[in-house]
Parts: sequence; structure tokens; C-alpha cells
Amino acid sequence: MARRSIPIEEKIEAQKEMVSKAKDKYEAELDKLEKLMKKREELRSKELMEAFANSERSFEEVLRFLAGKEVCDE
Repeated sequence: MARRSIPIEEKIEAQKEMVSKAKDKYEAELDKLEKLMKKREELRSKELMEAFANSERSFEEVLRFLAGKEVCDE
């Protein structure tokens, strides 16, 4: 049985195709991750706004708290 020798150019082209397919899959998975992270941030923002709306604190008190300044509970 004779072994067929594959020219280096064919090997290079085959490897380029494998890398291209891997890159496409990576980019698709990265896109999914970015969409999930964006959705998480949207949910957190919504939750924060609901908490703010339901709180008894004024707008100014919340801003002072977020700025790191103490809010007195009088």
C-alpha cells in the first residue's frame, strides 16, 4: 500500500478552513454571551428602578447615598 503524500499547500488550506469555522463558532457564542449580559443589565436596571420607586427615600437622599454620603435615619 502506497502512502499518499499531502502537499503542504493542501494542509495549509485545510487548516485555514478549520480555523475559519472555529472563528465563526466563537463569534456566534460571543454574540450569545453579549446578549445575555445585556439582558442581565436590563433586568438589574429595572429592579433598581422598582426598588427606588417603592422606597420611602427622596430622590436627593438616594443620590447622596449613591455618592457615598451618609443618609440619616431620623
